[in-house]
Amino acid sequence: MTDNNHSRFQHLYFVLTGIPGLELKYYWMAFPLGAIYVIALFGNGVIISTIKSEPSLHIPMYYFLCMLALADTGLALCTMPSMLGIFWFNCKSIAFDACLVQMYFIHTFSAIESGVLVAMAFDRVVAIWKPLRYGTILTNGVVCRTGAVILTRAICVVFPVPFLIKRLPFYRSNILSHSFCLHQDVMSLACASIRVNSLYGLIAVIFTKGSDSLSILLSYAFIFRTVMAIASGEGRLKALNTCVSHVCAVLIFYVPLIGVSVIHRFGKHLSPLTHALMADAYLLIPPVLNPIVYTMKTKEIRRKLIQIFVPAKVTAEG
Repeated sequence: MTDNNHSRFQHLYFVLTGIPGLELKYYWMAFPLGAIYVIALFGNGVIISTIKSEPSLHIPMYYFLCMLALADTGLALCTMPSMLGIFWFNCKSIAFDACLVQMYFIHTFSAIESGVLVAMAFDRVVAIWKPLRYGTILTNGVVCRTGAVILTRAICVVFPVPFLIKRLPFYRSNILSHSFCLHQDVMSLACASIRVNSLYGLIAVIFTKGSDSLSILLSYAFIFRTVMAIASGEGRLKALNTCVSHVCAVLIFYVPLIGVSVIHRFGKHLSPLTHALMADAYLLIPPVLNPIVYTMKTKEIRRKLIQIFVPAKVTAEG
């Protein structure tokens, strides 16, 4: 009897919000949005296939890059159905359980990406601090175990979140603030105390992105100290140049994340449009820009793109 009463206090579906105030322009925004997803999926697919097929890239640095591309692909695939459904077909409803599934995978892939960025920072520390022992410290076994730890941590930390949401009653508004389901957005619609959800969400963020960002910061402090001990200016510049792509990836991930967190906490007075755009940027920018950054810095990936688009030219040069 209790379960039946509880089920009556849950919506069958939630209503997603695209970009408030721009509903009449969804038709024109659908094509750029589709292009963004094509770039994200194609770019990360090229990175994964290039690393898999190019023996010279079978080193820890590029294994971690492959993990980052997989996380970005997963993040893009999580949001793509609901985003394209809204802007292409004006389909704004999402089933309650489907919303929880999407929420779980969004937060899981986000936690995985954060963990991979830490692993990449450690990779740069080893490469600059102990370059002659790089291969013996970061063996294939170490890389595999690191990936397993990152994946297990993300799955376990986010796993309770949908169940904490499931226990809450929802019988007032069912309109979400974004084009996809996020934990803080869904729990704000609950008609009961969300103290447990808020506390666990805070603990999860501190344990994942909080500790990860601190680890990355400490890693670069150590890298900078190590680089400053190099005698020649050319050597210092060369060492720092190997970190440029990773620094860009960190900024691409954490700047939108910090922006979303600050706006959610202190920007209650801001327009819904600002909240929606920041959330979209947080989930769309990393999968799109990371492949572009690493393509610009990796000649093997650039060569792969040329082979795809100009096969005749590559064959002739070969």
